[in-house]
Amino acid sequence: MTFKILLQYMLPHRFLSRVVYWATRWTFAPWKNWLIATIVRNYDVDMAEAAQPDPLAYQHFNAFFTRKLRPGARRADADPAALLSPADGRISQAGAIVDGRIFQAKGQEYTAAELLGGDEATAAPYRNGRFVTVYLSPRDYHRVHMPLAGTLKETVHVPGRIFSVAPFTVEAIPRLFARNERLVCHFEGEHGPFVVVMVGAILVSSVATVWDGLVIPPYAPSIRRKSFAGQHVTLDRFAEMARFNMGSTVIVLLPEGAAELDALQPQQAVRVGQRLGRRRQSTPN
Repeated sequence: MTFKILLQYMLPHRFLSRVVYWATRWTFAPWKNWLIATIVRNYDVDMAEAAQPDPLAYQHFNAFFTRKLRPGARRADADPAALLSPADGRISQAGAIVDGRIFQAKGQEYTAAELLGGDEATAAPYRNGRFVTVYLSPRDYHRVHMPLAGTLKETVHVPGRIFSVAPFTVEAIPRLFARNERLVCHFEGEHGPFVVVMVGAILVSSVATVWDGLVIPPYAPSIRRKSFAGQHVTLDRFAEMARFNMGSTVIVLLPEGAAELDALQPQQAVRVGQRLGRRRQSTPN
């Protein structure tokens, strides 16, 4: 085990994330301007796409990090049956879920049931389905959009560690995405269920949704389920659904027969609204 990986186990994850949460909302101009300018320079952030292109005009670093894009900067694939990328970033992995197991990286995998909070019943439709994992880096747009139209049925806030989700840790830490703090969002679409999972990461474990506002933090001491039955929280395909206050990873799960994925490759760059595959018109009984 390398020192960088060992350090992942030793660091006080939640304490550090709380410090960063505060620091990224400090409005002291010299601090926030330095931090924003550093990220723009080091990660070559394209501010021309932003609704507010002046990086120093933002109130604090988190406002810059969760910035809106100008109208038309992202468009949904014209095919109404296209499965859309929920985020800007890179494909970590994508493909078939095999007997309930999801490929993480070479030599690493985890189960759909683990990812969804240990509930075998809710994981059952995805046992031999499809998955897409998208990694967001600091340079990326950090709002998450709907891959398909759907009605929110339940969210599950799953407690856990807050390991880094950078490629080197994904390859080294077993079951990483099933261990990190995360928000599982269960939707019912026109042709069946699907799941969008917002996975937290070290220094960046903060998630807000369009229906509930800030959800993480607070960090969960135990699994928290929230039903939205009867509340009619319905979001169109391509609509904004959530944002990472800092970046992390989004995982989409689809049931068996719901869609066919395109030939997505690890580290392939993707953008919100880009086609990742195509849903079928109906799912098997």
